[in-house]
Amino acid sequence: MTLSTENLSTESLSTENLPGGVPQHVGVLGGGRMGAGIAHAFLMAGASVTVVEQGDAAAAAHDRVMAAVDKSVSRGSVAAGRDELFGRLSVATDAAAFAGSGLVVEAVPEIVALKTQALRTVEAHLAPTAWLASNTSSLSITDLAEALDRPERFIGLHFFNPVPVSTLIEVVTGERTDPELARLAQSWVSALGKTPIMVRDSPGFASSRLGVAIALEAIRMVEEGVASPEDIDAAMVLGYKHPVGPLRTTDIVGLDVRLGIAEHLHETLGDRFTPPQLLRDLVARGDLGRKSGRGFFDWKDAS
Repeated sequence: MTLSTENLSTESLSTENLPGGVPQHVGVLGGGRMGAGIAHAFLMAGASVTVVEQGDAAAAAHDRVMAAVDKSVSRGSVAAGRDELFGRLSVATDAAAFAGSGLVVEAVPEIVALKTQALRTVEAHLAPTAWLASNTSSLSITDLAEALDRPERFIGLHFFNPVPVSTLIEVVTGERTDPELARLAQSWVSALGKTPIMVRDSPGFASSRLGVAIALEAIRMVEEGVASPEDIDAAMVLGYKHPVGPLRTTDIVGLDVRLGIAEHLHETLGDRFTPPQLLRDLVARGDLGRKSGRGFFDWKDAS
């Protein structure tokens, strides 16, 4: 594992795209579940990837990425060997390690102040020709761009959880996003083997706005005793062919994440996105879904 707090040499790093379409060197800020998944996706597409995570969490971030790599290698879904993939991954604790990256994707928690500061810090270490993206699922790309010196080089790339198996990425353009960046972003998504949808910057974009609307209504139905979580999910899976029901999806996403998005949509779009009290109570109790072992379903024995 490569851990560094020093600035990486830029001699061998390029802001140009690989023949397959993605930048030669990609940075990911944040090594949690989403960040590790994003790093894995770009590694599979042939890029060299630097993940920056704080302190002791850096080692865990490395392990998450390599666990995903090992799964891909064992399934035979990637031509490169483990050693090659391992060699293209570095993990650092300082954003200076992003120097030379052609693209950096921010994947920190959905807190405006945190994202704003993180994006500003990253931009300070990037070449003027580099691109910057946020994995935000609901926050305004236009508003986040106000903190940047080069807002035209900033875009939203909303990956879905779990990243390795999800086939959708929302490409979200802010008011000042360069049209050339929007075109490039679509090509990057295609090179990752995923499908881009283009969304104009608006609260919740397309996926979060629709997904949260369905999830909140499902939670209200549980709250009102209309049906059990199992039966509500079965109605959507069997009746509407959703691959996963809205309550199980909420558990996978995280109840705290759903609540944060719902609160943002409530503030921006009105009362139809008012979070149900049941959702607030579960989050306050620490029942956050799969990551805590319990949400609307029991995940304690889940692998």
